[in-house]
Amino acid sequence: MNTPSILKRCGSILVFGTMLAIAGCGGSGGGSGGASTGTLSLQITDGPVDTAEHVYVQFSGLEIQSADGKRTTLYYCQDPADATKTVLKDTACTTPPAPKQLDLLALSGGQADLLLDDFTLPSGHYSWVRLMVDTDGAHDSYIVLLGGAEHELTIPSGDQTGLKLNRGFDVPDGGSADFTIDFDLRKSVHVTGTGEYMLRPTLRMVDNVMVGSISGTVSASLVPGGCTPAVYVFAGSGVAPDDIDGIAPDPVTTASVKLDSNDGLYKYKAAFLEAGSYTIAYTCDAAADDPIVDDALTFSGTTTVTVTANTSTVHNF
Repeated sequence: MNTPSILKRCGSILVFGTMLAIAGCGGSGGGSGGASTGTLSLQITDGPVDTAEHVYVQFSGLEIQSADGKRTTLYYCQDPADATKTVLKDTACTTPPAPKQLDLLALSGGQADLLLDDFTLPSGHYSWVRLMVDTDGAHDSYIVLLGGAEHELTIPSGDQTGLKLNRGFDVPDGGSADFTIDFDLRKSVHVTGTGEYMLRPTLRMVDNVMVGSISGTVSASLVPGGCTPAVYVFAGSGVAPDDIDGIAPDPVTTASVKLDSNDGLYKYKAAFLEAGSYTIAYTCDAAADDPIVDDALTFSGTTTVTVTANTSTVHNF
C-alpha cells in the first residue's frame, strides 16, 4: 500500500525508546477538555531484517490518551455488513474481534499500511499512543525465517502493556494529523541463548507532512558473493557510522539493498525521514548486526546528504 496523500495539518514528531522527541504545533480544545474535533491517521512501515522471509505482528486495537488523562480505546472488529472486512470501533466488539495482522517485512522501502484512517477525535494535545498486540495464541505474532522455519515472537509485556509511544502530539482543531510509525525490525528482533525469538520494538513516529526520503543505487562491485547489503542512516552530518547496539550513534533507520530484476540495478530507499542532514553509509555486513551486541561492521561510501520534506534525495554508492 502506498503512503496516503499528505493532508494539511499541524502535528509533531514522536520517537520511542532511545529516539529523540520533537514536539509539534497543535490546536486547542478537545484533547484537553474542549469540544472541537480533528482527525487522526496512523500508518505503519518497517525497517527490514535480513534473516527472515516474514515477520507477522497482530494488532487488536489502539489506545490514545489526551493530555487531561482521558483515554480512547479502539478495537478491531468484524464488519457487521461484511464478515470479510474489519472495522475500528471505540466500543468493545459486538461482532467477533477481527485483529489486524500485518507482515511487517512487506512494508519497507517506503511502503506502509493504515492502522487508523481519519478517525475523529477531540482536538488538542495527546500524551501517547499504545498499539495493542496479540502474542498469546499460535500464529498471532511470529517470524518465518529464510528457509521457512517458523517461531513465535515473544514481546516482553506486549499483551499487558502493548507498544507505547509515550511522547505528545497534537490533533488540530478542524484539521487532520497524519503520522507514520516506523517499526524497525533490524533493531528489534534478536534470538536469546535458549533459541527464543524476542521482539523488543524500537518505534519511530513521524509527521508525514515533514518527511522526505533518501534513495539510490549501489554499484554491483560493492555486492560480492556472501554480502548482505544495507544502507545505514544516521541523524546529523559527519557521523562516524557504527552498528546497532543501543549506544550512540545508532542509526535512525536502515534500508536493504535489493536487485531490481527489471533493470539489473541494486537499489535502496530509506523513507519517512524528517527534513534535515543525515550521514549515510553502506555495509555488506548487515546480517552480522545483532542489536544487543557491539558488532564490528565494515562501512564504505560514508557521506552527508540533506533531506527535504516531500522530496526524495538521490545518492548512489
